[in-house]
Amino acid sequence: MNFQIAGHTAYAYTGGKTIDAGLPTIVFLHGAQHDHSVWGLQSRYLAHHGFNVLAVDLPGHHRSDGAPLTTVGALSDWVVQLLDLAGVARATLVGHSMGSMIALDAAGRHPDRVERIALIASAYPMRVADTLLRSAAEQEPAAIAMVNMWSHSTIAAKPSAPGPGFWTLGVNQRLMERVAQRNPAKVFLTDFAACNGYDGGFAAAANVRCPVLAVLGRQDQMTPPRAAAALLDALRQTGAPVTTTLLESGHAIMSEQPDALLDALLAFVRH
Repeated sequence: MNFQIAGHTAYAYTGGKTIDAGLPTIVFLHGAQHDHSVWGLQSRYLAHHGFNVLAVDLPGHHRSDGAPLTTVGALSDWVVQLLDLAGVARATLVGHSMGSMIALDAAGRHPDRVERIALIASAYPMRVADTLLRSAAEQEPAAIAMVNMWSHSTIAAKPSAPGPGFWTLGVNQRLMERVAQRNPAKVFLTDFAACNGYDGGFAAAANVRCPVLAVLGRQDQMTPPRAAAALLDALRQTGAPVTTTLLESGHAIMSEQPDALLDALLAFVRH
């Protein structure tokens, strides 16, 4: 499904369904240098089991054109604009990595629009090493290869995403390369800089009252579980119900533990 936001096409995968005003809505938010396809199993299942689904391509990523937005705040405002255009009053936001910061910020700054948030492979602050930022600026292919390796706990995750011959490491590498090829802007650098520069996490957390799910990977080298501890503590202090699930996975939880993640999401959105 395509929308027009600020003169640019904004794409959201809906599982082949039209938006039904009588159903709850789940918005899936991908991480840096990704697109809607990272949520393939989870988004399609939920779209066919009682939910509206909007698995978005963020601005400048794959089917959503224009320049990538430079701040988490601008991205969360973009999500609210998309909800307006889709005719959705309130939604559950499910975000991976950078997407988790967008979900958090939207829940803090637009609480009337957010029913609950799921933070997948999250951390706050979400700092990015200076060397990686320089690599993203000057040697993007090398930066993509490094992040792809760091995002996985193994080169051959099992059971992984269902399907013979599905290689999570190779698929993720090709996806990030494709995003770079489709947009000559420095999407990777812009995304990483947005994560690194976001300083509104604790302020957003102070305003969150909706239920929160955190799904973290025990072997995550990008956002290890300990890096989410302070944020989750801050959310609990506001009285927000917080559920934490630890999975045997690296950063790429959607592909390394697709069924376990789906189970966690189903329990969360049906509660």
